[in-house]
Amino acid sequence: MRTGRWESSMFEVAANGGWALAHCQQQFLADSNGVLFPRDWLKRQDLSVLSEHAVGQFDGEPVYLLEIDRTDPLEGASWIGLRQFMMQAEEDIFAMLGFASQIGIWWRQNRFCGSCGQPSQRLPRDRAMHCESCGIQRYPLLSPSMIVLVTRGDEVLLARSPRFVPGMYSTLAGFVEPGESVEHCVAREVREEVGVEIGNIRYMGSQPWPFPHSLMFGYHAEYVSGEIVMQPDEIEDARWFHVDELPRLPAERSIARYLIEVYLARRAGRPDPVLPGGA
Repeated sequence: MRTGRWESSMFEVAANGGWALAHCQQQFLADSNGVLFPRDWLKRQDLSVLSEHAVGQFDGEPVYLLEIDRTDPLEGASWIGLRQFMMQAEEDIFAMLGFASQIGIWWRQNRFCGSCGQPSQRLPRDRAMHCESCGIQRYPLLSPSMIVLVTRGDEVLLARSPRFVPGMYSTLAGFVEPGESVEHCVAREVREEVGVEIGNIRYMGSQPWPFPHSLMFGYHAEYVSGEIVMQPDEIEDARWFHVDELPRLPAERSIARYLIEVYLARRAGRPDPVLPGGA
């Protein structure tokens, strides 16, 4: 798979040239060379292309997104989910795919005006969908969310959702509600999900999370009081784990894993790890 430097940027769609990504519902087309195909060649293939978007540059070469209606087969290539790229791809490749996926999903969800139902049009020099009928413009949106590691000395509070792979536990997370700060969200979500009160809430860093369009704000917090009471339908299990007896943890590229690794490193006197894709 190709390696290089990725930079998102806004530019007009050129007549030809450059690289192209093929995307459909958080899946990308890939072959033995990776996910970047010669754009002119890919557009000649029998793919159900819905739209094309200029998304940035890879090693100085323009990159375009082809939003595909269906996961059409292409000889010598296969469709691979974005989460698999998170586990295996180089950081710049995953950053490129995460950005492109969000642009493709944004376009799909805003082809028609949410107010009057009329078709929307892309603005030529801005990343926005415009409804000529009622004047509404829709820009790509992010959903702010928090994720927090709650600690109690040599113990960390980890939980698992029914959606997790078997045996994996992670930190607590939730979406910010209208009218609240991220710090208020941290305390509220911990209280709602496991019935515990926390304090000394400290911001640790942020990470784009394109599943499908979140921005994760990471925190450490300390236990204050309460016994674990799990929120029905949200939390399958939650418990305190000693730092020397941790369960299966989230993927290394995730901010959840970063929050845990930072805590372990500081208790052992080691340097902090680097947050992939963070500040």
